[in-house]
Amino acid sequence: MWVGSFSQSFNARPGGTQKPPLHGKNWMAITGKPLAATAGAITFQKGGNAVDAACAMLAATCTMWDVLSWGGETQALIYNPKTGKVIAINALGVAPTGATPEFFKNKGYHFPPNFGPLAATTPGTVGGLTTMLAEYGTLSLKEVLAPAMQLAEGYPIEAQTANSIERSKEMIKKWPYSKSVFLPHLGESREAPEPGEIFKQTDLRETLQKLVDAEQQALKKGKNRKAAIYTAYDRFYKGDVAKEIVRGNNEQGGLFTEDDLANWKVKIEEPLSINYKGIEVYKMQPWTQGPVMLQALNMLENIDLKAMGFNSARYIHTLYQVMNLSFADRDFYYGDPAFASDQPIKGLLSKDYAKERVKQINWEKNDAHAAPGDPYPFEGKVNPYTDYLKQWSQALNWNVPTPLDENYLNKVWAGTTSVEAADKEGWVVSITPSGGWIPACIAGKTGVGMSQRMQSFVLDPKLSPFNVVAPGKRPRVTLTPSLALKEGKPFLSFAVQGGDTQDQNLLQFFLDMVEFGMTVQEATEAPNINTYQFHLSLGDASGDGQDRKPKPGYILINSNTPPYVQKELLKMGYKLSVDERTSGPINAIYFDWKHGSFWGGSSNHGEDYGIGW
Repeated sequence: MWVGSFSQSFNARPGGTQKPPLHGKNWMAITGKPLAATAGAITFQKGGNAVDAACAMLAATCTMWDVLSWGGETQALIYNPKTGKVIAINALGVAPTGATPEFFKNKGYHFPPNFGPLAATTPGTVGGLTTMLAEYGTLSLKEVLAPAMQLAEGYPIEAQTANSIERSKEMIKKWPYSKSVFLPHLGESREAPEPGEIFKQTDLRETLQKLVDAEQQALKKGKNRKAAIYTAYDRFYKGDVAKEIVRGNNEQGGLFTEDDLANWKVKIEEPLSINYKGIEVYKMQPWTQGPVMLQALNMLENIDLKAMGFNSARYIHTLYQVMNLSFADRDFYYGDPAFASDQPIKGLLSKDYAKERVKQINWEKNDAHAAPGDPYPFEGKVNPYTDYLKQWSQALNWNVPTPLDENYLNKVWAGTTSVEAADKEGWVVSITPSGGWIPACIAGKTGVGMSQRMQSFVLDPKLSPFNVVAPGKRPRVTLTPSLALKEGKPFLSFAVQGGDTQDQNLLQFFLDMVEFGMTVQEATEAPNINTYQFHLSLGDASGDGQDRKPKPGYILINSNTPPYVQKELLKMGYKLSVDERTSGPINAIYFDWKHGSFWGGSSNHGEDYGIGW
């Protein structure tokens, strides 16, 4: 039953948003492609719960190359109404055997490469999907994969994806299996599919069929639903599919071994959380950038944001400074906790640490030298990395001008997708999957595009001692699903497409609703700001690394920002970039407990949208 007292704020004028909010009583399904949202709706109509529907949408978005593929990675937060707890799904692949700093340095890299077989971590999405489905879903893998398998047989490809293939065709031609999938018109002036053309993926369809066959054969042998789904998992990571992925990766110059895939495991983890004015906000562990938002909220809790006014110069300045401090900590302290016994996450999320960081803010102008703090004393420990911290600041070359350009901005905004689902039983799912985006290197005759996530590692411990590449290690990623509870019940499920901008945009979305009373759809469309004063997480593998360094004072503001606000920001030392679009597509579900319904929101640009019932 829907019970409670918190309801959505009705402050929107009629027609105040470009898109209408979604409404539902029984379920809600939102993701990056309309056809994929339909896959979620189909699954709900079969009687599935929100986990089943989320898995169907994940499968569909992978098949449609919505800035990801089946060989990428999946990060999810799930609210389990049976326990009242939020759990985290860590389905990020790991660096393969032989992936060491010395290996990449000997090839002339400053970071692992951006594209190709050497950019690939082991596949994670198939493991994440099957684990979520087996542990928390209700339907069979055959039922959940049915929409994706129909899409693989052929679907009318959208202009956005088709044109992305055409722009990337010269790189795609380097990899034989990618070329055969993506370029059906070789030798013609346009070699990619045309918008609306039926795009067929025979190899991928066969791979998905193998997973379903493994499940169905296990069921016939008497295994239960859960065990049968894990049989499909094993075929992908230990059977004939794994062998072909490894062969295809190695043929094209990659490092995968069969043991790399067989030994990899999905982790079901405890998420991190903080309380912001009575709202419990949940994020993934610091192998993602998710705790950045938690750190920022801890700092902002000490500041009267409402009194500043929405997107005033003072408010924008405050957000920028708080995000700079949070991202500096991210750049230095975040990484795979499995490889670190002294990672100071408790200190980083301490309320007392947040108060100390707020004291460091210059309220009159931008602090171009914002640096990582020292959270160790807030755990009663001594920082073992003080020498690295000193070198971190010295290595930034603050006096070297590093203006924005299109290449840099493409890396900042490098997309992914998001999946949001909820049902009347209380299950809630937020997923930010990614990896294997176009131009993807496809692994042999599997149709599976491999991840490019290796580039998020560093090779120099002075940059980030917790995120140095090592075999079996997960890179620190930008991917960051989000859940929030109020009074012990779901309040918001939200995520966004993008790279380093994700937690910037989600922070502002959350504040728009909680501090400024916006509806969920208003908040997805509201103007944001972006800071570029952080270490870039993607790109610049073979360059000198300069492009990855922070760009102090550079800020993206929305084109509707009043001239007097822009003038004040210039006086504070900011370098303004103005655009109509200042956020990746945000997808969100708000839980209206007063009326027993869902409100769905999806940004007013991009292909993202959803369906409710």
